[in-house]
Amino acid sequence: MDDKRLKELLHWSIENSENGKAADGSVPETPTAPASNLTPEVMAALMGGPSEADLMRASMEIITASDVTLENKLIAFDNFEQLIESLDNANNMANLGLWTPLLAQLADAEAEIRTMAAWCVGTAVQNNEKTQERLLAVGGIKPLVEMATREGETATVRRKAVYALSSAIRNYQPGLDAAVAELAAVGQTFEKVDATDMEAVDTIITPLREQAKGGASG
Repeated sequence: MDDKRLKELLHWSIENSENGKAADGSVPETPTAPASNLTPEVMAALMGGPSEADLMRASMEIITASDVTLENKLIAFDNFEQLIESLDNANNMANLGLWTPLLAQLADAEAEIRTMAAWCVGTAVQNNEKTQERLLAVGGIKPLVEMATREGETATVRRKAVYALSSAIRNYQPGLDAAVAELAAVGQTFEKVDATDMEAVDTIITPLREQAKGGASG
């Protein structure tokens, strides 16, 4: 983390995220990252007007850095998720080489990092065939299925993995077929259905949601 601007950005972001803590100073156990007033627009102003692509890269640099605390990584993840709510930014993830480092976070030792990674995947692929195709191409369906069904995984992580899978397979038949195959590999058999039939897709997603409720606490 040698970039002085990134350090200043992160410092400002931390100071302005205190309203995301409980009264005792703890960080709530919710699927969301610490609240932050650091919108993409404010980030751009603080960093001297970089593009949103620059901000996406900067956020991922913080997320993957070894010398950044968990809380700060969660703040960066929250910023990244805001950025990829934009269809153009989500589509640009492939050009920026951000899919591989994002998916790597699905295997992080910290449950909160895994949760945020799955959340960002779900945001990126929701109602977006281009990013659904990219997720499938980079092998993202398998780790999501494993997270959603893994014994001992936290309920929060499992729910976010199911959310990401739901976003990845709706209206995208290759993704749905891949998910069904991966689910069979972990011992869960579902019929292949029409990805454009939302009720049919729910015959896969709803049982996974119910299973996720039984995940480990924490």
